[in-house]
Amino acid sequence: MKSDVVLPQPYLLFLGDTTEPGYAKTAFGLRDWAGERCVGEFAIDGATVTTGLASLTPEQAATMGAKAIVIGVANAGGFIPPTWWPALVRAMEAGLDIVSGMHARLRDIDVLRDAAQRLGRRLIDVREPPANIPIATGKPRTGKRLLTLGTDCALGKKYTALALARAMNARGVDATFRATGQTGILIAGGGIPMDAVIADFAAGAAEMLSPDAAENHWDVIEGQGSLFHPAYAGVSLALLHGSQPDVIIVCHEPGRERVLGHPGYALPSIQETIDLALRLGARTNPDIRCGGVSLNTARLDADAAARVIAHESDRLGLPVGDPMRGGDAFEQLVDACLL
Repeated sequence: MKSDVVLPQPYLLFLGDTTEPGYAKTAFGLRDWAGERCVGEFAIDGATVTTGLASLTPEQAATMGAKAIVIGVANAGGFIPPTWWPALVRAMEAGLDIVSGMHARLRDIDVLRDAAQRLGRRLIDVREPPANIPIATGKPRTGKRLLTLGTDCALGKKYTALALARAMNARGVDATFRATGQTGILIAGGGIPMDAVIADFAAGAAEMLSPDAAENHWDVIEGQGSLFHPAYAGVSLALLHGSQPDVIIVCHEPGRERVLGHPGYALPSIQETIDLALRLGARTNPDIRCGGVSLNTARLDADAAARVIAHESDRLGLPVGDPMRGGDAFEQLVDACLL
């Protein structure tokens, strides 16, 4: 996102007609990490996903002080379907700007561009990489870096990075969350949307995102995709090489067996993901290590989650925790990162 853009806040979260919770991760991320900036949600016919926030019309949201409607969906391909256009125009008519992190550009949709010009509203695309990204050099950089990786998409890499950065700061450690996707950028107020960077420059963008720093400073970098993903492995590898992480944390959702959006592909195991990440990551940081595993146990009750966390820790011989549940298991994961 361009650093000179100040996003209009607070937000009304737009869910479109989404039926897959995994595709509404932008809305959920803003609810969980920037809830004070969200007045409610707005969906159209066909939607079955909800954030649990108040259901508001754009007009109601505007009277409550909302300044923008944020597209809270990150669907496959990042497109803005015609079925959403009337609702987005309605939001502009209610006085709201539109903020989007989709691949499709708001200004390229005639209906939205014309309505914005007529109504004096802003169309803000945050999936805009900075200019003049360099080719990666592979040179070591000062400071410390942690990268979250996943067995799949949309299972907790961003939440894990945010939680680890917050936990480090709580311990007095100088740590910065580095956003690499549209939701993280909306939360942090800056970052580089890695999947919008031309492939040859992606590792260079990762180097640019986490530059030289003080020896005791940690950059906690939000991972993207999966090294095993049939569509998105490229961005994952570029982040791994360009970030040169000292520590990786592998993220996984217990019970998920097939790749999200690609059911013909089985998920890799946690151990396979660790092994591949360490082998590939050693190309630019020979000292790379795995600090542990972050599990997304949101679908489990507290007792079942505790059992799974303990079992996986014993099986893998690594600290395992759920950043949203916290507790001793997560604190041990933080300890392992800071060794």
